[in-house]
Amino acid sequence: MSDTMSQTAVAPAVGRYAYDQVDRTFLRERVEQFRDQVARRISGELSEDQFKPLRLMNGLYLQLHAYMLRVAIPYGMLGAAQMRELAHIARTYDRDYGHFTTRQNIQFNWIRLEDTPDILGRLADVDMHAIQTSGNCIRNVTCDEFAGAAADEVLDPRIHAEILRQWSTLHPEFSFLPRKFKIAITGSPHDRVAARFHDVGLVARPGEDGRAVFDVYVGGGLGRTPIIGVLLRDGLPEEDLLAWLEAIVRVYNAHGRRDNMYKARIKILVQALGIERFREEVDAEFAQMDRARYRLDPAIVAGIRARFAVPDLQAPADAAQRLQADRARTPAFDRWVRTNTHPHRVSGFISAVISLKPDGGIPGDVTADQMDTIAALAERYSFGEIRITHMQNVVLGHVREDQLQELWRELAAAGLATPNIGLVGDIIACPGLDYCSLANARSIPIAQKLSARFADPGLQERIGALRINISGCINACGHHHAGHIGILGVDKRGEEYFQLTLGGSGENDAAIGQIIGPALPEDETVDAIAALIDAYLVHRHEGERFVDTYRRLGAAVFKDAVYATT
Repeated sequence: MSDTMSQTAVAPAVGRYAYDQVDRTFLRERVEQFRDQVARRISGELSEDQFKPLRLMNGLYLQLHAYMLRVAIPYGMLGAAQMRELAHIARTYDRDYGHFTTRQNIQFNWIRLEDTPDILGRLADVDMHAIQTSGNCIRNVTCDEFAGAAADEVLDPRIHAEILRQWSTLHPEFSFLPRKFKIAITGSPHDRVAARFHDVGLVARPGEDGRAVFDVYVGGGLGRTPIIGVLLRDGLPEEDLLAWLEAIVRVYNAHGRRDNMYKARIKILVQALGIERFREEVDAEFAQMDRARYRLDPAIVAGIRARFAVPDLQAPADAAQRLQADRARTPAFDRWVRTNTHPHRVSGFISAVISLKPDGGIPGDVTADQMDTIAALAERYSFGEIRITHMQNVVLGHVREDQLQELWRELAAAGLATPNIGLVGDIIACPGLDYCSLANARSIPIAQKLSARFADPGLQERIGALRINISGCINACGHHHAGHIGILGVDKRGEEYFQLTLGGSGENDAAIGQIIGPALPEDETVDAIAALIDAYLVHRHEGERFVDTYRRLGAAVFKDAVYATT
């Protein structure tokens, strides 16, 4: 949005790019523009057909019961003040809660049209907006939730995600693409962003000279036609990142279909042309570009990096020992540490994952009071920095190990200490038919029943790593194709049924789940999932995840387990 190299830097915010006056002026102008558009819609000067593209460019959807506002959280990074503003919006303009999505954004589901300009104005006050959360443009870039903190990362992907945000925002050539376009980036060779299921996925790894390079995947996606992205470029140098992405999107914009929205995504174009032909097209576009203009100079990268504050990561020398002693004294805390933390690059620190999947709860939902609590805890324990994950949870990235038990106690008091990250209770679910006009079935009740069924922490740990994803329709906002167990809502003669898929994964072993049999009515679905898990527990080898056992045995054992009980 702003030319970083030509602006005077302002005090950076920890974890998030610091906006300057150019950014803030742009957001203010955008709010006032939309305020006029809303007034004209309310007065009848604009019809709904005329207003629709305008509201979508500002993240405003019309759903089953009300307007829904989707607020951008670029690469999932928030500050405490921003989280408090989201809490205020939830309390004042919605029904006291918000819903974090698989694109690291937040949705408010009960918004009045006349309130939206004021909401966007309040968001602008804290350097937030709803741009690129809808429409056929390059959407909010998603990122590794442990960026800048993970022990295994080769670069901090927030820096490059911010570069891509600035490059793509209001890009004159890419504002009206054939269809929406999604980019994900991880700074670790371990894929923590489902890169292979994006239009473009970027996975950083060490290059031959020790500098980080990117493996570029293209043409992935879920929805009606699930496809695993293919490797387009192996080892892309940092300096060519923008030029290469520009070439990819130019080819898509020129050749992507506009006659059929179901065949308009880049994954369809890549399949139609074949990866070799698509690569030739991109190479040709890249070859004729002004390389000097698009070169990502190290000075530009350094300028962007300087707009991120670096926390002062100083911990007592015995922080790790104190954590071990706390764990030994408190078994419940020890269990939470095992499931809800991630190794940090700095000795004495750890990243803590706050589950938004309480027993029997709605995945991704968080109340206004809980938002305020998270903001306060972030200030107390993690330099005011908050991260939203594509798994619909929250991360405090830099917690001292000797303060972790204190944090856990405060989370428990707020109902935010469920020890289930990566386990059967850590369910991903879209809002489904409770809110969405596109859905065939309700995702939320199934998620709640499964969460309650497997609430026992000991049982969850015994089951081990298991990813359950639920979508209310074929658009796959719950990423059911990428779940070890996927659940898809379908309509059968006006009744809600659920189709089960097995064997999916969004990680390095990316796979599309396969349908195992006929769809089931809602009252049989939870029992069917329990039967699948029972079969896994009987047949697994030591150390095998559910998905590994499924791949080793094939579908027959699991199919028999489900349909013998229905």
